[in-house]
Amino acid sequence: MKNVNPVVWFEIYVNDMDRAKAFYKKVFEVEFTQLSDPTAEALQMWSFPGDMETPGQASGALVKVEGMSAGGNSTIVYFASKDCSIEEARVADAGGKVERSKMSIGEYGFVSIVKDTEGNMIGIHSME
Repeated sequence: MKNVNPVVWFEIYVNDMDRAKAFYKKVFEVEFTQLSDPTAEALQMWSFPGDMETPGQASGALVKVEGMSAGGNSTIVYFASKDCSIEEARVADAGGKVERSKMSIGEYGFVSIVKDTEGNMIGIHSME
């Protein structure tokens, strides 16, 4: 077993992007960078500072998209992978459920979205 933090990305879903950005900017004194929409779902994404390629430098974004309200299960932590289909294949055996099978997110790589045994949504990210 490796003892390395596997978290590379998180998303915090919001209902009001301007209000959310103002809150996080004030609390954490950070500047956000707007990301392009890698899907056809009309996402608004504003990223926190960070570097997904450097261990221990996880980053994330505030996200506004139709059908994903703030609150409840509105934060998704993404775990690093060489190929997210490998871990995705283990989900059902471990008692979880695949919500969105491996999909391209354009220049940002690929993700699988799964639920754990407690009903929490998590993501698995890879560049392959």
